[in-house]
Amino acid sequence: MSSNSPFTLTFDTHLAIIQIDEVGEPVNTLKAEFADELSALLHQIEKHSDAKGVVFVSAKANCFIAGADLSMLDSCESAQQAELLACKGHQIFAQIEHFPLPVVAAIHGSCLGGGLELALACHARVATNSEHTRLGLPEVQLGLLPGGGGTQRLPRLIGPMKALDMMLTGKALRPKQALKAGLVDDVVPDSILLQAAEKLALNGKPQRTKPARSLVTKCLETNPIGLGLLFSQARKKLLSKTRGNYPAPERILELVDYGLKMGMPEGLKQEAKYFAELVMSPESQQLREIFFATTAMKKEFADDAPPVTKALVLGGGLMGGGIAHVCAMRAGIPARIKDISNEGIAYALKYSYERLAKKVKQRHMTLAQCSKQMSLLSGALDYSGCRDASIVVEAVFEDIALKQQMVAEVEAHCQAQTIFASNTSSLPIREIAANASRPEQIIGLHYFSPVEKMPLVEVIPHAKTSEATIARTVAFARKQGKTPIVVKDEAGFYVNRILAPYINQAAHLILSGEPIETLDQALVNYGFPLGPMALLDEVGIDVATKISPILEANLGSRFAAPSAFARLIADDRKGKKNQRGFYRYDKPFWRVGNTKQVDPSVYQVLNVEPAEHQHVKKLAELCVLPMLNEAARCLQERVILSARDGDIGAIFGIGFPPFMGGPFRLMDAIGAKSLVKQLQIQVSHYGEAFEPCELLLQMADEERRFHSVG
Repeated sequence: MSSNSPFTLTFDTHLAIIQIDEVGEPVNTLKAEFADELSALLHQIEKHSDAKGVVFVSAKANCFIAGADLSMLDSCESAQQAELLACKGHQIFAQIEHFPLPVVAAIHGSCLGGGLELALACHARVATNSEHTRLGLPEVQLGLLPGGGGTQRLPRLIGPMKALDMMLTGKALRPKQALKAGLVDDVVPDSILLQAAEKLALNGKPQRTKPARSLVTKCLETNPIGLGLLFSQARKKLLSKTRGNYPAPERILELVDYGLKMGMPEGLKQEAKYFAELVMSPESQQLREIFFATTAMKKEFADDAPPVTKALVLGGGLMGGGIAHVCAMRAGIPARIKDISNEGIAYALKYSYERLAKKVKQRHMTLAQCSKQMSLLSGALDYSGCRDASIVVEAVFEDIALKQQMVAEVEAHCQAQTIFASNTSSLPIREIAANASRPEQIIGLHYFSPVEKMPLVEVIPHAKTSEATIARTVAFARKQGKTPIVVKDEAGFYVNRILAPYINQAAHLILSGEPIETLDQALVNYGFPLGPMALLDEVGIDVATKISPILEANLGSRFAAPSAFARLIADDRKGKKNQRGFYRYDKPFWRVGNTKQVDPSVYQVLNVEPAEHQHVKKLAELCVLPMLNEAARCLQERVILSARDGDIGAIFGIGFPPFMGGPFRLMDAIGAKSLVKQLQIQVSHYGEAFEPCELLLQMADEERRFHSVG
């Protein structure tokens, strides 16, 4: 065994204990070369006459095995190489499964992907009741499927319905959920994990009983007709979500069905084949690039920035309540909410309580844990109790004078080191800091709604913001579970700037007569989570109309919104917030499910007769083209630091189709020459938003790409 082997074998009386500890790495991952080392250890144990059982345990804090090393996949030059990788995993896991002695996985911390597949090959599993322990197969999130037998072993262990739910969503189970599902045999405190695993191993191979299931589930899973119905319905539901843009979920569904019909050996063969196909697919390659990009971003900026120990949130509205929530509930940082009214404070507190109460109802936390987390939130009508705030996040109305007043008040009432972060979506940070006595501690921190769900924040330093303030703000955002990108202090920053031409173009198409539902569906089919008009309803039509003039004043007439849309505000249409927008928000008896219906009266307001003119694919392209052009212009003007940041910002901020890799990777796929040509064709029809920016023209001439190949 090499000195760098992650496996250490020791014998404790009648037990063989294999400790996993990948040298020099924060977490354990599986690599192809580990298979031979593990196989040799198992042969060594077989020769040990006193051994009665085997236990796998990790030496890492809060990690059993985090999954497979993804760099193995990037080194595959063909599907054949990727298939060999899967087959090698099948061989070592089969060796564990058919080992003559009982093998138990002692799980503490993350047990994901290949880590769970190793545990599934064991004869029993025991997990700790720690909040760090999670068990799941998240490969689908990278455009892959479990390639180590997971598609075959998991359905046989916990039933196809629960297995499909785990594999198609990539969600991980908490310890108690895993026990209820039958995924683990016991849940114990961390202090007795090894002891419990040893007991299981010495008791011999368990006679497994099926987990408790409802009568409906039993009927569906225990006969061919029921299984046929189950897979048929699952396939319909799946396609309605993926729109054929993501091949991995469909392959997972096929594999589970095929394996249950044809038997495990045939299922494993097909799993290796499909796994290899997906490894080489463009969708998975793009999703893996996103993963690598976000991982690299976590290593940027100083990690030694002083931690934020208390936050003050100015404004208890929708955004303020969401910001306070992620401060307290995600980052564990006490957050004090200051508002001009008790109603505002009550709203912000209720915002968090409702979300925690839902977790209590679902038994994801106890009432005591809920109370403990709520104790991190407090409120006040003045600045009492705010002196020691490390950071102030301002979420008041988009009014420059009001925000400057907030800066003056914070500088008067908080300590000299306090950072002032504005959640403005459009106002220049330099103007907010214009009258500040400590401008080096003023920065923008732009969240997206709903705050607890949207992963992106834009960090916006102005010319006088200090490097220490930037680093501390980035660290603060990451502690909240956010992915921060640092952007230039220009109107609209990055995300709203590329979103505006997309929305404006959609508005022009609506005014030309394209039906709202047709346009929105075209963009959903393209890969966006919402169509542009549905998105306007969510964001607020009134909010968009406030941002548009700011962008036009600072960036030019290409950002001018159609004047006809002013009629929507005149008709008191703000969107979902006041139940009046492009869609209906009442619940008529004839509506089926959660499908929203377009409000036909909106056409009268806009003086439009709806009729389809463009092909749905063309509709999507016409909306996306000006967005791509503006993204390239943002890079040209250094609004974003890199094409990578532009891709992450678009995917995490507005739901740009992840399988495309982001706007810059899409532009690379199209090619600069082709993109310039497509834009130029539309200039005469739709105006200067389609006029190719200088950077695109240069790249077309030089045949360059935004991302290097390989």
